[in-house]
Amino acid sequence: MRERFSETDSFSRIRAKGAPRRGRRSERFDDTEPEVVFGFDDHGAYAVGGSDDYADFDGGHESHGDDGHNSYVDDNHDDNYDSDDDNPDGPADGDRWSTWDQSTPTEKGPEPRPSWVVTELAAVDTELGLVKTGKEADVFLLERAVPGTDRRTLMAAKRYRDSQHRMFHRDSGYLEGRRHKESRIARAMAKRTTFGKEAIAGQWAGAEFNALCRLWSAGAAVPYPVQILGTEILMEFIGDESGAAAPRLAQLRAEEADVEDLWEQLGRSLSLLAVGGYAHGDLSAYNILVHEGRLVIIDVPQIVDVVANPRGRSFLERDVRNVGAWFVSRGLPERRVGELVESLEFDARLG
Repeated sequence: MRERFSETDSFSRIRAKGAPRRGRRSERFDDTEPEVVFGFDDHGAYAVGGSDDYADFDGGHESHGDDGHNSYVDDNHDDNYDSDDDNPDGPADGDRWSTWDQSTPTEKGPEPRPSWVVTELAAVDTELGLVKTGKEADVFLLERAVPGTDRRTLMAAKRYRDSQHRMFHRDSGYLEGRRHKESRIARAMAKRTTFGKEAIAGQWAGAEFNALCRLWSAGAAVPYPVQILGTEILMEFIGDESGAAAPRLAQLRAEEADVEDLWEQLGRSLSLLAVGGYAHGDLSAYNILVHEGRLVIIDVPQIVDVVANPRGRSFLERDVRNVGAWFVSRGLPERRVGELVESLEFDARLG
């Protein structure tokens, strides 16, 4: 068994020593599938190529977790990587060569980049375990290191599911206000054809990466986005050097939480979103991490344009009231929640 970084429940799978290594990302489709190429615009990702004549896929295996946020488990899930066993060009150690050079400049995080970002082409990526499963994507712990040096960093690798395992059942409200420049792709997405689901996956991944870049540059408390390649986003790992992930806000015990300070931190970040014209869209105590007193907002693929989306105001208010319930249960005066809603509406120019 590969040595664990820490004895925590942060990881639910560690690759056994001697198990097949994964190489560079494989082609996602065989000869029977349409070819889909993803690019990026101001609204996230768009797909080019393929066909919208494919039937919807309604299969897949689903099981639900306890909190409704980590509810998809599939032990046979294919991570879209080839084994290195048949790849003589693979690294001697690790699962694959660094994918840094495979992303274009617009698919890399904003500059100036943090010093911990490893950009050397000799670096090797090693998957260390599964951090979180979700309905649309899984998050893995990944080490990127330069062999023979002390250059090493941990990252979270968020991989959106393929069309056979994905459950984009809550797209419609969030996608309002996002427009596709190709009507054929928009129709495929609306019909949830196989090609349409691939286009949706690309849009979700691209939307999240672009949102992280904007929010990071604006000073909001989000993970630094390192790069995007296809539907895999590599970003800052929020946790310690041993690989223990930071707890969610919902997991904090009362004695661990400085309620007033965390509320102020949350308000500052949400204000930065609102000034830019955005709301998180699905905020709760389950997608906020707290690491050494620092609050970090995660899971932003459904970020909502509060002006273009006809339900933008309701998304903004719901965000605040959802997470505000956690703070109120721990002593925050309820009026503070309403005050923050009004302040954000003003910031977003919705008054």
